[in-house]
Formats: sequence, C-alpha cells, structure tokens
Amino acid sequence: MTTSATPRERLLDAAGELFYRDGVNIGVDALCKAAGVSKKSMYQLFRSKDELIAESLASRGPAYQSLLQPGAEDDRSPRERILTVFERQDSVVAAGNFLGCPYVSTAVELKNPEHPGSVVARHFKQQLTDFFHRELVKAGAEDPGTLAIQLTIIFDGASARAVVKAQPLAGIGVTTAAALLDAAGVRVGELATQVS
Repeated sequence: MTTSATPRERLLDAAGELFYRDGVNIGVDALCKAAGVSKKSMYQLFRSKDELIAESLASRGPAYQSLLQPGAEDDRSPRERILTVFERQDSVVAAGNFLGCPYVSTAVELKNPEHPGSVVARHFKQQLTDFFHRELVKAGAEDPGTLAIQLTIIFDGASARAVVKAQPLAGIGVTTAAALLDAAGVRVGELATQVS
C-alpha cells in the first residue's frame, strides 16, 4: 500500500487482504487500523461493511482474472487457452499463501446469496464460466454451455482441494480439464470453421 493512496484505496486494499486471509467477519476496528483510516471516515466512504466487502471483491476482480486468464492477444487454440487457466491456477497454488478462490470463499462464508458480496462473487465466477464458454464455442464444442460449467467446477474443486490438502495441485486440475476436453472432442489446434 503506497502512502499516496487515498483513504478509500487504503480501505479497499486492507479489506481485500484481510477478508481473504481472515474472512469477512473480521471487525471494522481491525480493518480501519490496517488501513490507517478512522471508523468515521470508513462510514463516510462506505455505507456499511457489507458494501466494503462487495467493493473490495470487485476492486480485486480484474487483477485476479488477468492472473488466470490469457489475454485477447494470446492466439493459441481454444483448448490451450482453457488449459492455461488451470496451469496458472497450479502456479498460483504452488507459489504459496493460496487460501482458495476469493469469490467462492466469500460466498461460502456469507451464506446469503442476496448479500452484496455474494452478488459480486457470483458475477466474477460467471465471468470465468463465460470465458470457458467463448473458447468452447470457438473450438466448435457440441455443448459449450454444459462444458463451461463443468470446467468451472473443476477449477473450483481444484481450489478447494489445494486449501483442504494444504499442498500444491501438481497438475491435477490441468489433467482433469484436459480429460474433459478430450472426451468432448476439443483437440489442440482445432477451431470451428466459419460457414459463410
């Protein structure tokens, strides 16, 4: 956290780190202390702790997505682009300090699907499924909707396993996703042909 950061930015940064590490039930006093912001200032910037939970998740979303998903400039095949997500997940887990997917963790902890934090978590989880879906459509997969959901389940299951086992994934997500793609006929280098 830089000293030139605004109180709002400091709160979002501190909340993102503390909620991920300690859970969303951490107290407002601890959040404000970590951010170097008074409680009065926090409530002037955010209507509630619930709003801070949602906004801290949303502020970290794009960076988390770009950490996992290949960019538009990556011109590899859809299969390779999909497997990149699992390879990157493997690397993130192996680097240490992995505490699970922040969106799943938050939604599970909140237990309320209508909570603003759960709504943000659902939005970002849907974006991962949408990424898989777009790639599967490009690959000409027969049922891209179902396959995209299955890939998301593999991703979330691998995340949960990494946390529960407290050890690296050692490629299990990659090989499981590859097996699913193989079974669906999504091969390396294949792209759906466009009919004009």
